[in-house]
Amino acid sequence: MGGSMGSVVGEKITCLIEYATNRFLSVIIVCASGGARMQEGSLSLMQMAKISSASYDYQSNKKLFYVSILTSPTSGGVTASFGMLGDIIIAEPNAHIAFAGKRVIEPSDLIRSQ
Repeated sequence: MGGSMGSVVGEKITCLIEYATNRFLSVIIVCASGGARMQEGSLSLMQMAKISSASYDYQSNKKLFYVSILTSPTSGGVTASFGMLGDIIIAEPNAHIAFAGKRVIEPSDLIRSQ
């Protein structure tokens, strides 16, 4: 379960963006995650919306600068939210960047046997 974005991670990143917004600071986030933590269900999925909302206020309303640095792997909810919202998006060479993780996109044993 390590490396996935849960509700605590979402809250910390939202607080970071709000802190930077209130103090007119630039934000640089280095992402490395397997995605949102599905064990938390909707709480984890709501982190994408919460972070995206804070980022919208930061970038569109306050016109501040956000850099997203993607490391390997970055996928799932991180890619669907704050990973791809930067004014500048940088990825390390040969990084695995995806919307869905490997287990999600690989065919299951059930499909292979048919």
